[in-house]
Amino acid sequence: MSPTLMNADAALDRFVELTKIPGKSGDEKMVAQQIVQALLNAGLDGQQIAFDDANQRTRIPGNCGNLIVHLPGTGSGPTTMLSAHMDTVPICVGSQPVRQGDEMTSETPTGLGADDRSGCAAILTAAIERLNCGRVDLPPAVIAFFIQEEVGLEGARHLDKDLIGKVDRAFNFDGGSVDKLTNGAIGGERLEIEITGIASHAGVAPEKGASAITMASLAIADLHQRGWLGKVVKDQGVGTSNVGVINGGEATNVVTPQLTLRAEARSHDANMRMAIVAEIRQAFENAVASVCTDAGQCGQLKFDSHVDYEAFRLPEDHPSITAADAAVRDLGRTPFIEVAGGGLDANWLFIHGIESVTMGCGQCNIHTVDERLNIPDYLDACRIATGLITGKY
Repeated sequence: MSPTLMNADAALDRFVELTKIPGKSGDEKMVAQQIVQALLNAGLDGQQIAFDDANQRTRIPGNCGNLIVHLPGTGSGPTTMLSAHMDTVPICVGSQPVRQGDEMTSETPTGLGADDRSGCAAILTAAIERLNCGRVDLPPAVIAFFIQEEVGLEGARHLDKDLIGKVDRAFNFDGGSVDKLTNGAIGGERLEIEITGIASHAGVAPEKGASAITMASLAIADLHQRGWLGKVVKDQGVGTSNVGVINGGEATNVVTPQLTLRAEARSHDANMRMAIVAEIRQAFENAVASVCTDAGQCGQLKFDSHVDYEAFRLPEDHPSITAADAAVRDLGRTPFIEVAGGGLDANWLFIHGIESVTMGCGQCNIHTVDERLNIPDYLDACRIATGLITGKY
């Protein structure tokens, strides 16, 4: 098959216009409005466009829900779903995309925001190309533009599945190489730990206090020494853990009475992830109980965990994988299959019964001020998305 024809200049313009819009997690409304207007301008009936109320259930406030778009068709082929997320990380707010040869960068000292405005633009391009072809005999398709991916896949987690309907195959356009087909991803759990110690004057009567910092230090050192921090390799499985944030203390002359920590645990095996969490909890419980005042008074521990996403893996002969493979090969590329070490919207789609492969759009150095978009890769992602919803693959 020959590569899918499309208007490459228009596809690149869509990326630029979408990427200029501020839209960190929880503030995606203007991005959604731009997408909706582009679809209406291309002739889509407004009744085929809807928002769910996911933003009313997410952990942070949001100014819009997930955007769901249906492209009706009378064809008998499989119903295809394309998805991408609208939010970017805060470092990308203020991005001003500019072309430099075969790359897009930001001319301001910010991240570019190609993660994941390139995914949104590729899917929007595919939808507009389908609308412009004027055919009604194509198989039906549905598009989902998710909110709050960057803060724990919250949009996909709280997706109103009824607005999606039945899907036969699904393709999530997010970060990385166009050649990479991500058929699975790790599971992750987020931990919030609060230690309450006992304050005292650090110079006059340190023995009257119980330091929350000491308790946290003992727990972290114990986890490190026993191999439960960082890369975790045990007989029962493999995973990772990290203590990433510590807050507490106001003065050097006070035995610190309060400390909060944020940590995480990940594994492709849910039981192993839960084992890591259990070890972290036990280490902090032991440490808090071991640090006391001279009167024997110890601190207290509050330990909360929140599953961000469960692990999943699609078989390599899954219909979504085989279609993606064919689309990439049609462009003269060599696809490869990989399981991701981080969470994807596809993790929650899998739980919703939507089995999705994740495909890249040419984003590089995401979440940094050196973020770039490889333009040939992005345009190939647009061609792949177009081919998938016009019945070519």
